[in-house]
Amino acid sequence: MAEVPTVLTAAGRVAGLERDGVVRYLGVPYAAPPVRFAPPQPVEPWSGVRECTAPGPTAPQLPRAFGALDLTPLLGGYRPGDDYLTVDVWAPAERRGGPDLPVMVFVHGGAFMSGEPGAAAYDGTALARAGVVLVSVTYRLGVEGFLPLEGGASNTGLRDQLAALRWVQDNAAAFGGDPGNVTVFGESAGGMSIGSLLGSPLSAGLFRRAIVQSGGAEMERSLPVMQAFAGRVAAELGVPATADGFRSRSVADALEVQGRLLGPAAGDLREPDGVDPGFGLGVYCPVVGDDVLPGRPIENLSDVDVMLGWNSEEIRLYTVPTGAIDALTEEQAAAALGALHPRAAELLAAGTGSPGERYTEALTELVFAGPARRLAAALPGTTHVYEFGYRSSAFGGRLGACHGVELPFVFGTLERCSGPTALAGEDPPEALAREATAAWVAFARTGDPGWAPWTADDPVRRRFGSPSVDVR
Repeated sequence: MAEVPTVLTAAGRVAGLERDGVVRYLGVPYAAPPVRFAPPQPVEPWSGVRECTAPGPTAPQLPRAFGALDLTPLLGGYRPGDDYLTVDVWAPAERRGGPDLPVMVFVHGGAFMSGEPGAAAYDGTALARAGVVLVSVTYRLGVEGFLPLEGGASNTGLRDQLAALRWVQDNAAAFGGDPGNVTVFGESAGGMSIGSLLGSPLSAGLFRRAIVQSGGAEMERSLPVMQAFAGRVAAELGVPATADGFRSRSVADALEVQGRLLGPAAGDLREPDGVDPGFGLGVYCPVVGDDVLPGRPIENLSDVDVMLGWNSEEIRLYTVPTGAIDALTEEQAAAALGALHPRAAELLAAGTGSPGERYTEALTELVFAGPARRLAAALPGTTHVYEFGYRSSAFGGRLGACHGVELPFVFGTLERCSGPTALAGEDPPEALAREATAAWVAFARTGDPGWAPWTADDPVRRRFGSPSVDVR
């Protein structure tokens, strides 16, 4: 690596590193170090040159386990530090002087509780080489990011993402990007975040296009449900359910309670319609009823170009490496699904195979495929739909087209995610990675990823695989 000339941002100069024709600026602050349970505040300007050559701190989080599957390339890790409201920027070295390149802003997943933009799978080299400026965002997670408390701001994780998008508007040109051609994209909780931003009045003018990967616009909770849950968290901490009460305990204390109140221990988080919007996978979700989300996102969608999709066998990520797909009995599958949805018996009966297989199919439809189709139907702008059908060979081929498997193809990082118990499996096809990267970049550049738009009369989607085909 060699040092590159500095870039002048609105807050001061930053220096990064160049390698193989791509420059990267890591840990560039888009907001001041956060005050817990308060909205993000502007960065204090600095003098001199800020070295942005190594990954910065990450949002506070706990490690997550997926059985024998190593998801470190997607989730990264926890690097403590207060100044973690930062972005990583990747850009082609020869186009630093722009500003005319499309900008892609990535919001990572992790069930709103974990993840970081510096994880190995999200290396931006391939996307930058394809001709975009990539900006990856760190945002507050879990208790700190999505627990509404009296005297505090709600949806602080989404407020962080909005602050990062405003930073992009102010600073994209300095890195060679066009602030008028911004595509925000995310996967899993990141995709759910994009669905929420599409329904937020505060996002107006911040992006031209959006890509929702394994997301939707339905994984949000009502304020009453989350306020009741906040009371349970507060009781475990031994403090009032207020921002000041939580500030009287450390972040580490809050994380310890967060780690205990998961799954059934979180209690009943169903809404009045009997559905748990997090479906047991996400406890901390965006809430409806504030200035960020005055109403349900799917009822208030922005008129922007959108590309969205899901993976064919999403929930296998959770049930195959853990062995649950083989261990679940009929009674256990019915009980687990019944705690999340009132039509559990009907949904299980619609599937095929063992109880674990049918449970996996039902949750794939409930959490990902169904919300994606409903989002496509509700969007007012031009919409392109995909299904990622490539089946990973990991775990004897049983991992399949699971949740997250498209990410190393989109980012061109297959070498970071390959192996017999790695997400992409052994010998994943490089040609499919080139195809996926090209489609994502084409959409960011022009709004056309290379196949026909989805309409109610012609619900076409591109099914990525070997080969990729259009299906209806």
